[in-house]
Order: sequence, then structure tokens, then C-alpha cells
Amino acid sequence: MKAGVSRSAVSRTFTPGASVSDETRLRVLRAAEDLGYHVNHLARGLTRRESGIVCMIVSDLATPYRSNLLRALTDQLQNAGRVAMLINTDRSDGSVNRALQQAVRYRADASVILSGMPDKSIIDLCLRSGQRLVLINRDEQQEGLLRINLDDAAAADTAARAFLRAGCHLVAFATSGAGTPSLVAREQGFLEAAKELGLQVIVERQGVTGYQCGRTIAQSLMTRRQRPQAVFCATDLIACGLMDAVRQEFGLSIPKDLCVIGFDDIEQASWSAYSLTTFAQPVDEIALQAVEWLSLPEGSAFAREPLVKLHANIVWRQTVRGG
Repeated sequence: MKAGVSRSAVSRTFTPGASVSDETRLRVLRAAEDLGYHVNHLARGLTRRESGIVCMIVSDLATPYRSNLLRALTDQLQNAGRVAMLINTDRSDGSVNRALQQAVRYRADASVILSGMPDKSIIDLCLRSGQRLVLINRDEQQEGLLRINLDDAAAADTAARAFLRAGCHLVAFATSGAGTPSLVAREQGFLEAAKELGLQVIVERQGVTGYQCGRTIAQSLMTRRQRPQAVFCATDLIACGLMDAVRQEFGLSIPKDLCVIGFDDIEQASWSAYSLTTFAQPVDEIALQAVEWLSLPEGSAFAREPLVKLHANIVWRQTVRGG
């Protein structure tokens, strides 16, 4: 052995909190560096109850909001000494189930589902394999998991009241055909708030959630006999597409001719080309709540309230009159 020490001394050197002299630790670390040696934590996990692996199950990886949430979660996991394993659920060819089965073989401790798109069967597979499970912006209510949701109804009410103050009485809700729990909650919340305030609402639903969805919705709304005076968009990407089409194809001014509010507060929302009033998703708080729950001892984790509801604050910019 290059370090001139026993195997048990090497093991203690790489075990946090284990007793080993400073001289022995230094000799082992120098030898490990010379040999390019690294501890095989996966092999260690075979003899321990926990592997430290947490699966990130996500769709729409390319969207700014999703990548920002992934950044926050992986930062928190790394700070907690965990390892993130990414599973992309955009495909429908069976690769997702194969990836999850692989994660189970690696003895992943937990999974975090970051969006409403992955099928419910994925949740069942994670729970059957004994994983802890965190759902973000989903509405399943099963034992043994934590849900982290936004108060979409409160945000929708704020948007409706902002339009009313701006003098808008015919308003629209722009969304995609995805039908995820968060999009549906925003739509329902906006319809209820608008009804209470006496506003007339048009719901326009088109295609895949994204920039092109917003452009298509703008073409539909702006060619109506009665154009809406304001539009609440389910996401910022939809809002950006809608704003570009409204200006470029119909020559309208925002917010003079049309007020717009988005949701997510992605980086592009702050660009001068958009300066979009929107709701900021508390991604850092979402990540903190998820990783704190995953780090709790099993008994205390499952004794906690299974739903955390967070608030999305409005960020006032230049797309609502009087905002």
C-alpha cells in the first residue's frame, strides 16, 4: 500500500467523523492524489441504507423557468451532500421508465418531480421502490410524499385587480393545451377573480406551452370583433410571443392598447424589449423546502404537513397601465 497504512486507516480517512491521526490522514490523502484515487460512493451505498442520489424528473428542460429551478435544486442538493441524477421525461418511447429503473438499481434515495407533465405512473414507481418523493406544482394527494405548490389563485386575483385598475373590462387568459395542474389553477383562479370583479373573460388555449403558443394566441385574440383590453398569460414565454405578435403584426402599443401580465419572471421578462409585469416563482425557496424535507429523519419527515404552499410576488414593470 503506497501510504504504508492499513486498509482500515484508509477507510477511516475517507469516512466523515471517523477517528484517524493527522499524520495518517495526510499520508493517505497524498497517496490518493498520486494514484488518482477517489472513493466509490456508489459501492459504499450497497452496504448503507442511503446512496445520497436524488432523481430530478423533469420535462421542458430548455425553458428558462425549468432550467432556473434545476439550478436552484442542484445547488441545494450539493450543499446537502447529495447527488442529482437527471431524468428527462420529454420522450414517450419507454426511455423514462428505463431510466427510472436504472435509478432504482443505483438505490436512489428520493425523486423530485419538477413539472405537471410526467405521467402519474412515475409517481407510483418511485413510491413502490421506497423513495421519498417531492412533487412541485402537482396535485396528487398520496401518502409518503411532499407537495410544493404556488398560491396560483392569489396571483390570479392580483392580476385581475391590476387590469380593473387600468380600466380594462374585457380581458383574456392565454394558455396552452398542456392542462397541467399549475396552468389549470391559474386559469380557474383568474376566472373566479374576474367574475367577482365583474370582468368579462375570454379563454384562449393553443398548442404547446411556449413562445409560439403566445404568437398564435395573439393572432386569434387580435382578429376578434371585440379585442380584449388586457391578457393574463399563463407563462412568460407565452407573454413574450404574444407581445411580439401584437406589436409586429397588428401595430399595437403595450400597455397603451393592451395590458399584459405574465408568470414565472424568467430573465427575458426583464429585458427592455419586454419589460413584462409578471409573477416571480420563488425557485430558491422551492428548492430549500424540497431538500430540507428530503434531509429530515424518516419519522419526522412523514409527520410534517404534506403540502407547502408558497406565494408568487408580482414584479411591476411596464406592461400594465398604472402598475
